[in-house]
Amino acid sequence: MAKLQKVAQSAVRTVQRGLNPALEIRTRSLSNVAFNPKKRIIELGDKTQSREFFNTAMARKFMQTMLVANGCKQLLEQNKTVSIRQMFYMTKHTIKGTNENTFEDQSESDPVIEDLEVAIDALREELHLFANRRGLVVGEMVVEDAGDRIDLARLGRGGWGIPSICEEQDLKFISHKAEYVLLVEKQAVFHRLNEDKFWRTNKCILMTSEGQGARGVRRLLQRFSTELNIPIYVLVDNDPWGLYIYSVLKQGSISLAYESMRMAVPGVRFLGMSSNDYKKFTLPPAVEIKLSKEDITRANQMKAYPWFAHKKWQGEIN
Repeated sequence: MAKLQKVAQSAVRTVQRGLNPALEIRTRSLSNVAFNPKKRIIELGDKTQSREFFNTAMARKFMQTMLVANGCKQLLEQNKTVSIRQMFYMTKHTIKGTNENTFEDQSESDPVIEDLEVAIDALREELHLFANRRGLVVGEMVVEDAGDRIDLARLGRGGWGIPSICEEQDLKFISHKAEYVLLVEKQAVFHRLNEDKFWRTNKCILMTSEGQGARGVRRLLQRFSTELNIPIYVLVDNDPWGLYIYSVLKQGSISLAYESMRMAVPGVRFLGMSSNDYKKFTLPPAVEIKLSKEDITRANQMKAYPWFAHKKWQGEIN
C-alpha cells in the first residue's frame, strides 16, 4: 500500500510544481536481461524507461499504469482479491468527452500489471491479483489450500487445477510419497498417463503445464524442487516451442526475468527425444513433422539468445 501511495504522491507533487510527472520502470526486454551463469537463471538488468504524462507517445501508458495502481490500492483497502481479467474490466472505460477507451483489451492491461510489479518491487499476489487456474497436477500427495485439505490421489480423471497463487502461506504441503516429479507439456499426454495411474505405479507427482508454463505451474514446480528435494523431469515436444517451454521452466523468461529467483528451476531435467534421435534410432518417416516457417523463425530467435549459446543448445536447435 505504501509503495502505491508513494507513486501517486510523487506524481501529484511533480504536477504541483508545474513539472512533467513521470514513472521510471525497469525495461522488460531482451536488451535488459542477462544470463547469470552461477545461478543459471535469467535476470533483469537496471536499465529503465521513463513514462511521461506530457508526452503523446507515453501519456496513454502513464494513464493506464496509474489506473491499475489505483485499482490495486482499492483492493488492498477493501482486502479483496480479483483476477487480472476483472482488473481489466475495473479499469476500462471511455474517457469523458472522447471516443477513446482507457484499455481496448486485456493484452494491454496485463503488461501494465507486470510493469507495476517491477516499478514498486511487489508481486502480483501482493497486489491482490490472480490469474485463472492453468495446469493440472495429480499424485499421492496431500496439500492444504486456503485451509482445505486436498488429496491429489483422489481426483478422478481430471486432476487438480493449479492456482496462480502457490506461496507457502496459501498452499501447504502436508505429505507425499513421490520419488520424482514428471511435468508433461501436453494435456492429452497428462490425461493418458493419469488414466493409467502412471503416478501411482511409478511413485511420482504428475503435472501438465498445458503449453507454456503459467506462473502458478512454475512456482509450484520450484517449490517441489526446493522443499521436497526430489528430481524434476520435463517431457516436451521436440520442436523449438517445446525446447523453449523447457528452457523457461529451467532458467526463466525475458518478460518475467524479475521473477526468475522465485520461479526458475535450474536443476530440472529434460526428458524426451533429442534432435538427433530420429537418425540415431532409425525412426520411421511417420513420426517426422516438417518444421514450418514459423518454427524456423522461432528457432533462429532462440539461437540468438545468450542463454542458448552453449553448444549443446545450439546443436538441439539446429
